[in-house]
Amino acid sequence: MKKTRIAPLSLRPASADLGESNEKLSDRKLTELGTRRAFTGGALILTRSPESSATLTLGRRELLRAGLGGAAGLVAGLAGDGPRAFASQEVVGNGKRTPHHRIIDVHNHPRWVGYNGARIIEDMNAAGIERTWLLSWEIPEREIDPSYYATLNPTGVGIPFRDVIDVAERYPDRFIPGTTMDPRDPHACQRLKAAVDIHRVRVFGEFKLRMRYDDPDAIRLFHYCGELGLPVIFHLDVTFPRMGVPSDWQWWYGGGLENMEAPLRLCPQTQFLGHAPGFWREISADADHESEAYPAGKPVVGRGRLLDYLGKYPNLNCDLSAGSGLTALTRNLDFTRKFLIDYQDRMFFGRDDFNNKLYDLLVSLNLPPAVLAKILAGNALRLVPVKDPQA
Repeated sequence: MKKTRIAPLSLRPASADLGESNEKLSDRKLTELGTRRAFTGGALILTRSPESSATLTLGRRELLRAGLGGAAGLVAGLAGDGPRAFASQEVVGNGKRTPHHRIIDVHNHPRWVGYNGARIIEDMNAAGIERTWLLSWEIPEREIDPSYYATLNPTGVGIPFRDVIDVAERYPDRFIPGTTMDPRDPHACQRLKAAVDIHRVRVFGEFKLRMRYDDPDAIRLFHYCGELGLPVIFHLDVTFPRMGVPSDWQWWYGGGLENMEAPLRLCPQTQFLGHAPGFWREISADADHESEAYPAGKPVVGRGRLLDYLGKYPNLNCDLSAGSGLTALTRNLDFTRKFLIDYQDRMFFGRDDFNNKLYDLLVSLNLPPAVLAKILAGNALRLVPVKDPQA
C-alpha cells in the first residue's frame, strides 16, 4: 500500500484551547464487539474464537517498520497477540504482571464472549489492569442485530444491568458499574437515579439504541447524566450508503457524528466518550464516501470531522476500545501518534474485549510517559476518581 504521511503540524485548530482484505466489513454480521482480526497472505480473516496464545511485543523499531510497510502489516502483528502480550510490565513471584503505569479499562462487559466475573478478574490480573468500567447494554430485543447472539449471554436481552450488579458486587474493588436507560421510557431519569443511589453506578454506558441521539428525549437524559456526574459512553453505527437511502434493512445505532452535535452543545456539563465504527470512521475526511465499517489499512485523508468536533466541543472524548478504535489507530501511524499527543486529555484506554492489542500498540508508539499515563488511567481517574490501591 502506498505510504501516506501527515505533515508535521498540530492537529488542533489554531483557536482551540485543548489539553496538553479484500473482504468488506460493512455487513453488520461482523459486529463491533468480539470481532477478531488476522491477515494471512493478504486476505482478511475474522473469527470469534478466543485469542491466540502466541505473544507479541512491538518495539519502536518494529512499529516504524510496520508503518513503512503500511498499517495492515501492523494489524497483522497485533492480531497475533494473546492474553499475556503486555510489553511494559514485570512478572512478580506469583505470576501476576505489574504494569509500569496504572491501567483502567473504561469499556468492558460482564458475561461477554463467555467471560463471567472470575474469568474477567483472572484476565485483568494477567494484564495488570487495576479496574474496569463494567457496562451494560440495555436495548429492546427487536433492536438487536441477531449476529450478537453468538456472543451474548442467552439468559437475558442485550447485556442486562443485573449481570453488571452481580459481578461488581462480588468484586467491588475491581469494577466500576455502568448502565443506561432508554430515553423513550418516561421514567428513565428516575430509574437512573435509583441505579446511582442503590448500586453506585458511576458511568452511563454503553448507550446503543436504534434512535437518533439528537432526539429531545435523549438530550434530556444526557443532560441529567451531567447533573449526576456520569460520563456517557455512546456507540455509533451508520447506514450505507452514508449520504443516500439504504436499499436494505441495516442495524444502525445513534446515527452519524452529526447527530451528536446537539447533545454536545446543549449538555456542556456532560462528558461524552465516542465509540464504534460510526465514530472512528470520522478521523478521515472521506468518511461520507467510505463503504466499509472497518476501513483497515486505508490512509487517513485530510482532516476528518472528528478533529473538528474535538476542537469545538471540550466535552467530547475518545473511547479507544474494540476493533473500531484499533482499526482507526493503525490506519496511519504518523497520524496516530500526533493525534494521541495533541488530544492526550481526551483519550481513554479501553478494550471491549479480552486481548492486549491496544496496549501493545500504545506502548510501541513511544509516547511521552506523561501522555501514556493519561491515556491508560489518568483521564479515566479524572472523570471517575478512585483510590490508588498502592497508596
